[in-house]
Amino acid sequence: MATHRRHLLGTIISYDLNYRDSLWKSIGGKAKATEVNRDLASYVDVMIGNEEDFTAALGFKIEGVGENLGKLDSSSFRRMIEKAVATFPNFRAVATTLRNAKTASINDWGAVCYYEGQFHEARPMPNLEIFDRVGGGDSFASGLIYGFLNEKGAEWAVNCGCAHGALAMTTPGDTTMATFDEVQRVMKGAGARVQR
Repeated sequence: MATHRRHLLGTIISYDLNYRDSLWKSIGGKAKATEVNRDLASYVDVMIGNEEDFTAALGFKIEGVGENLGKLDSSSFRRMIEKAVATFPNFRAVATTLRNAKTASINDWGAVCYYEGQFHEARPMPNLEIFDRVGGGDSFASGLIYGFLNEKGAEWAVNCGCAHGALAMTTPGDTTMATFDEVQRVMKGAGARVQR
């Protein structure tokens, strides 16, 4: 009933899984996180998370990807997203960031988004120079949501999110310092570095 009423009102619900072991360990760990998040997922239209989030918070395994998740192979993530959408047909969009941490300061960065039956992959950003790794996922989510809210389409939205996430990691702290012009510049292929 609540789900039906929500859609009649036109409210779109987005949810960032953002699993943190320290928040769950005293109340049941990953098993409890999976139970709670799977229940919440039935109310979600736009699900966002990285590989650990989907595994720990929803219980989906990423096939063909080792524990270190060492490559930006989107095909494994696509299979996981397909399983998530089959389990939760209410998901209109599912997005995840892709990261290969070569070193603490050099990462390959990308993203993939499923939207209404189609996959869209952001332009990969190999060898991204990381200043501070925190904030990339949140900035990805905000760029993705910005694209959808402004009806730019899924391809534009996933690229906006990917660019914004990359820029956030080139500055200190988890709050973005990037401007919209900088995000658009990175979307067009410029290097991901905030101009100051």
